[in-house]
Amino acid sequence: MLYQNLAHLYDRLMEHAPYDQWYEFTESIIKRESQEVNSIVDLGCGTGEVTLKLAKAGYNVVGIDYSQEMLAHAAEKAQQEKQSITWLKQDLRSLEGLSNVDLAISYCDVINYIPEKADLQKVFSNVWELLKPGGIFIFDVHDLGYVKTSLQGKTFADVDDDYSYIWFCDQGDYEGEMYHHLTFYSSIGDNKFLRFDELHHQRTFSKEVYEQLLEAAGFQTVKTSCDFSLKKMKDNKSAERIFFWSVKKG
Repeated sequence: MLYQNLAHLYDRLMEHAPYDQWYEFTESIIKRESQEVNSIVDLGCGTGEVTLKLAKAGYNVVGIDYSQEMLAHAAEKAQQEKQSITWLKQDLRSLEGLSNVDLAISYCDVINYIPEKADLQKVFSNVWELLKPGGIFIFDVHDLGYVKTSLQGKTFADVDDDYSYIWFCDQGDYEGEMYHHLTFYSSIGDNKFLRFDELHHQRTFSKEVYEQLLEAAGFQTVKTSCDFSLKKMKDNKSAERIFFWSVKKG
């Protein structure tokens, strides 16, 4: 299962992730869309870094993830920081139990973990169902160009005192498809290390595909930008991440 062993290392591996920028981008979209937002669902919340920032800002937040281990770490951090957050283990393709939510977010290429168009359509439809009329959905994905030039066919590695990893990113059969083969060694004391392996399957689609699927799910006013900017994305611009935000019209 993804992240079963990786969860305890995740925050260290992601210590330089732009969590502040994801939080600030969320606030900027709320302000830009002139919407009153009280409730937020964080889809694929991981260990809850962005979820916690939103809770501290006064929002009523629900964190959803498929990994029970990641949620356990998130809940522990929330308890330590005295934040009241609801944590739910659910698959984004079969969300249930939530309705009339003001805002849904999904960051850090969570949506790239939905590699089939039919499943992606289910996810977008599920998000549409849980939002109130006028509710906003924000997510990011890796840009196709970035996947081709900076991920597919590349090898990444890191060595620290108590852990190391090697990561092979192989190209799949379809455009934008990737298989991440990860091998970790984590210290268990007495100069002994535990090895574990994970395989992550991702795919990114063109901007037009995401727009079409959002509109088919019922979203309107679909807007895009890149790399935490609110400026409209130019078709020929290179980017690492593309951001989408759209509104559920009542």
